[in-house]
Amino acid sequence: MVFCNVREIHWGWPLAIVSSVMYVKVFADAKLYGDAGLNVFYAAVGCWGWYQWLRGHRADGSALHVAKLSRRGLALLVLACAVAWPATGWFLATYTNTDVPWWDGFTTGLSVVAQFLLGRKFIENWLLWAVVNTVSIALYAYKGLYPTVGLYVVLLVMSFVGFAAWRAKLPR
Repeated sequence: MVFCNVREIHWGWPLAIVSSVMYVKVFADAKLYGDAGLNVFYAAVGCWGWYQWLRGHRADGSALHVAKLSRRGLALLVLACAVAWPATGWFLATYTNTDVPWWDGFTTGLSVVAQFLLGRKFIENWLLWAVVNTVSIALYAYKGLYPTVGLYVVLLVMSFVGFAAWRAKLPR
C-alpha cells in the first residue's frame, strides 16, 4: 500500500481499505480505541482518496499532482494537529477505558490530518507520517504489539522514502 503511495499508484487506496479493516480488531483488542476507530476512518476515507487520485484536481482545475502546502496551508496544518490531538485524547480519556488516551489520541488525531494530506498529494503528509510512525512504534511496543512495531518501523522508513520520491516530483 505505502509502496503504491510512494509511486503515486492509485491501487494503494483499495489495499489501504483492506489492511485497515484487518487492523480494527487488533487495535480494539489492545484497547487502542483511537487506532481502532482510525482504521474504520481509513477504510471509509480510502474511497475518497482513491477518487481523488483518479479524478481529483487542484483549485485551478489542473490535475492533482504532488505539491507543497502554502504558508496558509502550513498554518492550517499546525492548527489541525493542535486541535485533533487534544480533542481525540480527551474523547478517549472520557469515554473509553484505554490506559494511553493521550498517546493514542496523538497518533489518531495526527493520522487523520496526514491522511487528508496524502489524499490531496501534499508532500508534507510524509513528514507527518514520520512523526506518527515514530510515536506509534513506542506505543505499540508498550502495548506488546511486536509484529505491528515491526510494520511501523518499515512504515517509518517508507515515510522518508516517500518524502524523497515526492520531493523529486515537485516543480522546480
